[in-house]
Formats: sequence, structure tokens, C-alpha cells
Amino acid sequence: MTRLHIERLGHRGEGIARDGDARVFVPYALPGETVLAEVSGEQARLVEIVEASPERVAPICPHYAHCGGCAVQALAPGAYLAWKRGLVETALRNAGLSLPVEPIVDAHGAGRRRVTFHARGARVGFMAARSHDLVEIDACPLLAPTLSGALPAARAIARILAPRGKPLDIAITATLDGMDVELRGAGPLSEQETGALIAAAAEQDLARLTNHGRLVALRREPAVMVGAARVALPPGAFLQATQAGEDALGALVQEATQGAKNVADLFCGVGAFALRLAGRARVSAFDSATEAVEAMLAGVRATAGLKPLDAAARDLFARPLTAQELAAFDAVVFDPPRAGAAAQAAEIAKSPVRRVVAVSCSAQSFARDAAILVNNGFATKKITPVDQFRFAPHVEIVAVFSRGEGQKRPKRSLLG
Repeated sequence: MTRLHIERLGHRGEGIARDGDARVFVPYALPGETVLAEVSGEQARLVEIVEASPERVAPICPHYAHCGGCAVQALAPGAYLAWKRGLVETALRNAGLSLPVEPIVDAHGAGRRRVTFHARGARVGFMAARSHDLVEIDACPLLAPTLSGALPAARAIARILAPRGKPLDIAITATLDGMDVELRGAGPLSEQETGALIAAAAEQDLARLTNHGRLVALRREPAVMVGAARVALPPGAFLQATQAGEDALGALVQEATQGAKNVADLFCGVGAFALRLAGRARVSAFDSATEAVEAMLAGVRATAGLKPLDAAARDLFARPLTAQELAAFDAVVFDPPRAGAAAQAAEIAKSPVRRVVAVSCSAQSFARDAAILVNNGFATKKITPVDQFRFAPHVEIVAVFSRGEGQKRPKRSLLG
């Protein structure tokens, strides 16, 4: 057993201590605490808290410190929000940037509207921290009330597929029409399994059940409201984790693009920003997910009062919009996956675009992309962290960049 003093929280929410000259990560320990831990290399298992931090509070979930879904439930709210904001500040410093960061926006709202459970046989839950061990849970207090039936539905599905003995992921999204369930890892289904899953979908009142994108059962077409548009979701479609999170990000993007008449929305998905922006500006949207783009366009066609919104499927990692193509726009919004968008940021930096809004779910890749813009003449107007991943070591960021007058751009959409 090793006695350790916790110096700070790392970007994964783990306590960081020193054991001689070695750095040690202690999940669930807080800064300022003295703990006893079992140390194995850089990793340690918390055994006892000898001196607790004054910022330690009671966790809200009995599975905390076993289930790896939450990293910092025991940290007092003020210190927790300061740590989340600090993740962005630290990432910027590490990228060589000294930029002010706004206070964090709490966007947990009613709770998570999407969740992915892991199933091993008939057991359903989340993985332990830094482990492939499954922790069965009986409830998750972070889920929105619209996902109250998610665990029973996941268990019913897991029981049907348990005889296979294969790891299974069960992704569930709350929609206007009920729960939309996508299975991953099941592989092809037998006729008997398909029949049993169809019966389970009816029993659990699922809107839709798909397996690797292939339809198993459809009782109601699952859809969500995105701005003023109703959008029918493709199987497994990406959505922001909470409705409050999407609303907060959307409001920040709209505020940042006020006055722009021709906007590019890059990595648009089903249109979380494009459909809101189209209320007052012409939008050209791009994403590699063809089904998401088609769903967004269907939502546009069914919604009155929007400005022209054109969209195309395009892999922006392999083929980012070029500086010449970007010259058509007053403003550019980009919201890439966790890996960021270095190639696209480089093209934006070479373009005459004067206003850029970067949205990110990774402080590290955001800081790298921000450095590309700042090192090419952009100034930072506002960086706002948004917390829709309560207790998890993830943070959303909306950053506004601008620079002086550039060459005039043609007053038309890139797509026509």
C-alpha cells in the first residue's frame, strides 16, 4: 500500500500524485487529498482516503467509483466547473496560446438524451474506469426522463442475444416518437432472433430497432426537432448529448454569426446549426454522412420560412473545402469529430473568410485547430465552454474568431 498526496486533477478527471519521481493516476481521488492506494506502474487503485478534500461531496449515484461513466461526481459544483473550464485553458496553453476563456455554461438540462449500454451475455451496464470489466447498473441518474425505459429495453435485447456470447453495444436515443435503438456488434441475425427482437420492440414500445443500420423493427419513425424543422433520424445518427446542450451551442453559433448572409456549416450532421442558421441566412452545409445530409434536406423541404439551405455529402478530412471555395462565405462554422479538423482549419486560414466559429468536443484538438487560425491572422473574440457531459471528462467549446477586411466574396452559395 502506498501513501500518496493528490496534487491536481488530470484531463480524465483522475487525481495525479507523485510516487518518488513517477507520476501516478488515481481515479476518484481529489486535489489536496492524502490517500492510500495500490500502485501498478502509472495507475493506482484508491483504497482509502486518509485526509479528504474540503471540496469532496457525496456522489449522487451508488455506482460511482465502480462504473466508469462518471469521473468526478464527488467534487463540489464550484470546483467541478472550474476544473472543466481549466481543461480548455490548459489545452490552449499547451498549444502555445494565451487566450481568455468565458465562464462555463451548464447545459445538462433534463439529462442525457442518448446512451450506449454495453452487454456481456445478459448483463447490461457500463465499463469500469480504464477497464473492459462490465459494471451492471440498475439506473443512471444522468439520463433524461425520456430514457426511463432504456435499461429495461437494453436488458430485454441482451437476453435475446446472450446465447451468442458476443460483446454487444446497445445505443439508445430519445426522440419525439419514442426510443430509437441501434445494435452494434451483433452481426447478422437469425430468423428466430429477428422475430424475438421484433416482439421485444413492441413489448418495450420502441419507435425503431436497427442492427448495424439495418432495420429490424419500425413502429414509428423516430424524429427530433432541430430549430423549427422536424428531422427524421437515420439509424445511429449523431446528436448532441443533451437537448439543452444543442440549444446552448446553437444559440452561441447564432449569436456569433449575426449579420452574415452566406454561411458555410462544415461537419453539419443532421443540421444542428445549419437548420437554425437558415432562419436568417443562406447556408451551404457539408458532411461525410450521406444519410445525415439527406435527413437534414428532407427537414428543410418540410419546413416553411427558411432561407435557402443547400447541402452535399463530402469527406472534409480527405477533401476539405479549399480557400478558393470558402471565399463564397461571410462566415464559416465547423464542428468536427473529436479528432478535430486540422486540414480544414488550414484551408480556412488561407481563405479570405473574416469570421469563423469553431465548435469542438475535444479541448486538445480544438486548441490545435485554434492555433492554426491564430497563427494566420485570426483574433479570438470569445471562447465559451459548455458542459453537457456532467461528471465526465468531456467539454464542448464554441470559439469565435475574426480578422480584418479581406477580398470581396461572390454573393452566391458554393452549391449553386
